[in-house]
Amino acid sequence: MARDRGRRGRRKICSFCVDKIDQIDYKEVGRLRRYITERGKILPRRITGNCARHQRQLTTAIKRARFVALMPYTLD
Repeated sequence: MARDRGRRGRRKICSFCVDKIDQIDYKEVGRLRRYITERGKILPRRITGNCARHQRQLTTAIKRARFVALMPYTLD
């Protein structure tokens, strides 16, 4: 365990910034599905690598897509 200390992985880059997406649309279910777990939970920033701005938009878009029944709340 002592060998792992201080070692950091590569910084993940925001896929929305790379694609130059300004606003995340809740109707793009295929794109949003990549950011939820198999249990239906929204993945955090440290795992997805999104910037703070796009992570907030992503969370809102997923919640809207769930509300209008484009995405399920749970995948059980």
